[in-house]
Amino acid sequence: MEASNAIRISQRIVRSEAAAVHKKRILQNSGSTRLDAPGAALLAGLLALGLTMAVPHASASNDARSNDQSSMSPSKAPDHVALDKKFKGKLPITELTEDEAILHAMNRLAYGPRPGDVDQVRHMGLEKWIEQQLHPESINDADLNLRLQRYPSLEMSSKRLLEEFPHPDQNAKQQGLTKEQAKDQYEQQLRAKQQEAESQIIVTGNDNLDKAQQQLAKLQGPNRIIAELSMAKVDRAVYSNRQLQAVMEDFWFNHFNVFANKGDDKWFLTAYERDTIRPRAMGKFQDLLLATAQSPAMLYYLDNFLSADPAAVARIEAQKNLRRARYQGAFAGGSMPTPGTFPGPATSGPPAANSVATPKKPDRGLNENYGREVMELHTVGVDAGYTQQDVIQMAECLTGWSIHEPRKDPEFFFDEKVHGEGRKVVMGRAFNYGGEKDGEEALKMLASQPATAHFISLELAHHFVSDNPPASLIDRMAKMFTTSNGDIRVVLKTMIYSPEFWSKDAYRSKVKTPFELVVSTSRALNAESTISLPLSQWVARMGEPLYLCQPPTGYSDKAETWVNTGALLNRLNFALAFAGDKMSGATVDLNTMLGEEGSKDPGAALARSIQIFLDGQISQSTQETLEARLKDPQILQARLDDPVKQVNEGLIVGLVLGTPEFQRR
Repeated sequence: MEASNAIRISQRIVRSEAAAVHKKRILQNSGSTRLDAPGAALLAGLLALGLTMAVPHASASNDARSNDQSSMSPSKAPDHVALDKKFKGKLPITELTEDEAILHAMNRLAYGPRPGDVDQVRHMGLEKWIEQQLHPESINDADLNLRLQRYPSLEMSSKRLLEEFPHPDQNAKQQGLTKEQAKDQYEQQLRAKQQEAESQIIVTGNDNLDKAQQQLAKLQGPNRIIAELSMAKVDRAVYSNRQLQAVMEDFWFNHFNVFANKGDDKWFLTAYERDTIRPRAMGKFQDLLLATAQSPAMLYYLDNFLSADPAAVARIEAQKNLRRARYQGAFAGGSMPTPGTFPGPATSGPPAANSVATPKKPDRGLNENYGREVMELHTVGVDAGYTQQDVIQMAECLTGWSIHEPRKDPEFFFDEKVHGEGRKVVMGRAFNYGGEKDGEEALKMLASQPATAHFISLELAHHFVSDNPPASLIDRMAKMFTTSNGDIRVVLKTMIYSPEFWSKDAYRSKVKTPFELVVSTSRALNAESTISLPLSQWVARMGEPLYLCQPPTGYSDKAETWVNTGALLNRLNFALAFAGDKMSGATVDLNTMLGEEGSKDPGAALARSIQIFLDGQISQSTQETLEARLKDPQILQARLDDPVKQVNEGLIVGLVLGTPEFQRR
């Protein structure tokens, strides 16, 4: 632990010094990017209006969407585009230009391009880039791995996390403390850890970094686990070269969602994502399903670790009562003898009639939560035609799937004593293997169902293609799912090598979720996020707190969920703060990106920003809205006829990043 602390402190000093120098250089070359409140409110209101008016295309008909998107391009692309065979290979791209195809791939199979990425993909060929992404093990990610070393909890087992970040009341009983005393002791220990962390902060003079360091130092105790998971998730999405792998990890975690604040689950989530989701994100669906079913995180979240066959529970209780009766038989009509006198006579009479009995614990029995959700949300889908009896029988198959010592050494174990014996029938298939195999075979049956092939293909197409993907595409994906025994990589490749994926209708048809927006903005700005906690907090502020989706459905990625006036204002405020170099924990250098002319001429800064961040593709209405702001004193940083000394580049870039064109992917 001391060694890891030393490493973290050393890394923090190096990054802090580098960031401070970088910040000083930026401040020397640019004016203030701070907006006064009235100016910010006016600009936010105007652009939010433009965003609100532009968004209905997301749920409009295909024809309307196609017309709207074609108006965003400088010139309408021909119906059939002939691309170089070396560039596209066997990809069926006929409606998108070369640049559009690259941007489409990087916005769907990755979290958007960084400066230079488009040129790099153009040089190596789009098909080659996609094939690399489909095989992430072939991609070097050493830089990301080095960056992730700042989060020591990522490598800890659930048992170690419970030791390092104990429950507030974990040792109260052993120490003979009341709940109030235990709470006071815990808070004192927490304050001591916060003070120790704050004492290690190296003040850099960089307001962004120093503020983020203070925020991070205050995060001690179990909440630190989720904070480090969230920061690592942002860092993976922003900095990993294995972009499709990162996208699929997020997709599957959302599909097999677990809520971090459900009881003890925050201690189980690190292992869940690291050991269950990540290694199987591009493998066989059946393996992923079985692994999630046996994960302590899922077992706890959907209460299956408590599920027991009622008949088995009754047998256990009957055996307990029988043993109790045998043991106490010698003392019938009396109480237990005085210690040391056994087998002497009873020392007192029967209990008084009005004596208060010890409260009885709730009867343990069958819990249908996981049995229902594994069918409705994880496999066959709600429209598969199963019945409530199927749910009950599925839950019976999974009785005994439990957690060994949840607060000490949380690992999966099968409790034979509470498993339901006998024949179970789920969706017409009988299971009578006995023991753990009942559940395994029932899950394998669900994984191989045609309904599952269709449901998973539909979910993937929703995420990668459009909110209303073509039925023909889903059918082909489902067919390959079945043929390949649920090989996720094969299904993805079928989708990517389909003309529907590369259609004009699919291009920029999806609205970015808050997480996708935050990550793609960071990548587009080429930001250096030394501490990414504030970025994860912005994701939460825009409505998608990481690891904190309470219902098992996970977060929606459909436009209707994220498109409303309040959400759009939040998105614009985020873009303005980030581009204006006001994001805690991060630094942005717009001077290098926009050039010397951009710092003096607002028109040049806008034109350059549209080219860099939108690839020059912008609708006439959005262009006019942006151009109308160029004479604003907040942008010119000059009043009336005063000469322009320094253009507010951060404001211009922030407005471009707030446009509907950037909000889509």
